[in-house]
Amino acid sequence: MAIVVNMPRLSDTMEEGVVAQWLKNIGDSIEEGDILAEIETDKATMEFESFNEGTLLHIGVQEGESAPVDTLLAIIGDKGEDISGLLNGSTALQETKVEETKTEEAPKKAEAVEPVANTEEVKTVTTSTGRIFASPLAKKIANDKGINLADLSGSGDNGRITKKDVENYTPTQATQESSTSTPTVAKFIATGEENSEEIKNSQMRKAIAKSLGNSKFSAPDFSLNIEVNMDTAMVSRKTINAIPDVKVSFNDMVVKACAMALAKHPQVNTSWTDNNTIFHSHIHVGVAVAVDDGLLVPVIKHTNQLSLTQIGTSVRDLAGKARNKKITPAEMQGSTFTVSNLGMFGIDNFTSIINQPNSAILSVGAIVEKPVVKNGQIVIGNTMNLTLTCDHRTVDGAVGAQFLQTLKTYLENPVTMLA
Repeated sequence: MAIVVNMPRLSDTMEEGVVAQWLKNIGDSIEEGDILAEIETDKATMEFESFNEGTLLHIGVQEGESAPVDTLLAIIGDKGEDISGLLNGSTALQETKVEETKTEEAPKKAEAVEPVANTEEVKTVTTSTGRIFASPLAKKIANDKGINLADLSGSGDNGRITKKDVENYTPTQATQESSTSTPTVAKFIATGEENSEEIKNSQMRKAIAKSLGNSKFSAPDFSLNIEVNMDTAMVSRKTINAIPDVKVSFNDMVVKACAMALAKHPQVNTSWTDNNTIFHSHIHVGVAVAVDDGLLVPVIKHTNQLSLTQIGTSVRDLAGKARNKKITPAEMQGSTFTVSNLGMFGIDNFTSIINQPNSAILSVGAIVEKPVVKNGQIVIGNTMNLTLTCDHRTVDGAVGAQFLQTLKTYLENPVTMLA
């Protein structure tokens, strides 16, 4: 019996999804757990797996197209099954019947795949019209880097070019010379020629713009800065990491210190509503992670109850999931405070926009070696700038300042975080 697969709701705020890439074709056999497609939500591009088995009989949303949540995405059933009744009864489907789609798909496969002799590499899929099959993200990255997709070999199904293929591509001298005829933004900039190109905003970029716009324009925010001496923290981290199978970063230390400071200053661990200020009994610290198309904030649940090594393991695990599109909506929900660290990019000082419904966000700069005054003498020290951005509706200046003082104490005396 045929089963209708609808566009899934992959995040709590998702209203529609974009099919970034189909990983299965019409006529393919589907097993439970197989990845059907990559779906671009308002928070990330995520893999969507099948909960059913059978044959993929119909694709209702083509690559690059969007559809509302709970509208028809695909149909899975028995091979050769008549699904005309399902097609005619759905307003979300194209008028093309599945039999016609199958007829179109078959010659594509036949003409697309070229025989390859004495090699394991699969030739890039093209059609008689010259179209190159590549995921939308792969096309965008290739355009940004000035790479001609025709020079790549795809590792995806039937030779489809994926993001990984573009990122790992190293052009030869011949392809570098031949690619000079391809007009891309990068080449126009290099030559000084005037040109503009429009690239469709992704669901994630739209969501980021909406969320940060709402935060910036609705919350009366202010920022506080403090400089932290990191000499002792650097020695402590070196000692901790000398233990076999233990790896703690400075960011892990900041996250731990924030969680402990939040426990002492519950006013910062709040959320504002029109009628109430919500004091959270739990401390869930979100850690901003940069991904290809924006920013994700995985959440470390009950951060104050975790050790430094547990926090480090959790951050690395969730950051890896975010970058590899394996993170789940549940792992990005429920933060009560957020940490954003750009120190690894050499940024000394910056101010973040509050990640609502949090009341505050901490911006972490790089550790900088510079002259400092210690015991009346100028010596070389290592300092780090922290900036706390607060929602003035819930956090007053004195409260934010006291929080930063506590945070500074923990970071300058890491042994207090081990108690």
